[in-house]
Amino acid sequence: LVTKSSKEAYEIFEQSVPEAVWEEGSRAIWADRRKPRDPIPGIAVVAAGTSDLPIAREAVLTATLMGCDVNLITDVGVAGLHRLSNRIDELNAARVIIVVAGMEGALPSVVAGLVRAPVIALPTSVGYGVSLSGVAALLAMMNSCAAGVSVVNIDNGFGAGYQAASIVG
Repeated sequence: LVTKSSKEAYEIFEQSVPEAVWEEGSRAIWADRRKPRDPIPGIAVVAAGTSDLPIAREAVLTATLMGCDVNLITDVGVAGLHRLSNRIDELNAARVIIVVAGMEGALPSVVAGLVRAPVIALPTSVGYGVSLSGVAALLAMMNSCAAGVSVVNIDNGFGAGYQAASIVG
């Protein structure tokens, strides 16, 4: 798995690893030579908005390659919190939840207040206003008063996916 990559790097990489795959959504290159096995259920990745999707997809791909079945829930940010309530059954079914958000970074605290599963807060560098390239979201997530929230660094979809897969695996 090569994260934060480019299509150009993939074209070079596939010359020596022909089974390599370019994943546009997560901007990742991967190859898996292992035999297929039954995926481990229990991970949900929640993305606040569509601009958070590349980082969310990196977390999904990482956990998937680690043998997990991942449920991606999108467009449920705090600006439209009613959309989150429609997905509460899926959240409650998860054993661990990665919550991806930029801007003010409030969504992980909200989700953690609604569920019993541990929440991995994943700040993104997207956003406008005074988001400070993800620092505002990172600090908000680190200051969450909701129990069970851990935080990975800005845009670290790999780290969040790895941590979640380690928890359920």
